[in-house]
Amino acid sequence: VQLQASGGGLVQAGGSLRLSCVASGLVFSENDMAWYRQAPGNHLPELIAYITTGGATNYADAVKGRFTISRDNTKNMIYLHMNSLKPEDTGNYLCNAGLYRESHYYPKAGYMGQGTQVTVSS
Repeated sequence: VQLQASGGGLVQAGGSLRLSCVASGLVFSENDMAWYRQAPGNHLPELIAYITTGGATNYADAVKGRFTISRDNTKNMIYLHMNSLKPEDTGNYLCNAGLYRESHYYPKAGYMGQGTQVTVSS
């Protein structure tokens, strides 16, 4: 399984970015997908958004109303549209394939991509 994220970069506070992630080696349409963020200092990645096979979405409180996750099953891709970026959004953004059950998202072991760096300057 390979998950490759792209689209990160340096942006000023208040700006926008769109991240992309392409997946291979799995049946994409049968996987729930998510974006994680790893803050500077090697903190554990934090779940910030997920989207189910049926298109239902959920967001961490810190990004709700500013970020939008979407998927395109024809391209095996997920996206993260990020608006009104803040310095605290800085981090390495990783995409993941997992399982959504009973209101919880469970990442699959070995299904985390390399990530793309986002830096938001104040």
